[in-house]
Amino acid sequence: MDVLATITEIEITAATEIPIGFLFASVKNIGNSPALVNGVSLSYGEAKSYPFVGKGYTTVAIDPQDTTLQLMYIV
Repeated sequence: MDVLATITEIEITAATEIPIGFLFASVKNIGNSPALVNGVSLSYGEAKSYPFVGKGYTTVAIDPQDTTLQLMYIV
C-alpha cells in the first residue's frame, strides 16, 4: 500500500508557513512570549489546531517572533 500522508513535527524559531494542501496542523507555543499564527496572537502555553475538514488548507503564516513553537502538520 502506498503512503497516503506525511507527518512533519518540528520546533521553529523563525518565520515560516505551513504549506498549501496540508490536511491537519497543530501549533503550540512552548516559549515565553507571544507568537503570531495566521495573524492572530498565540500566548505562551497556548495551542491552536486546524482540524481535518475534507480537503487541504491554503498556506498559514507562522511568526514565532521571540519564542519557540512546536509545529505538527500532515500533508
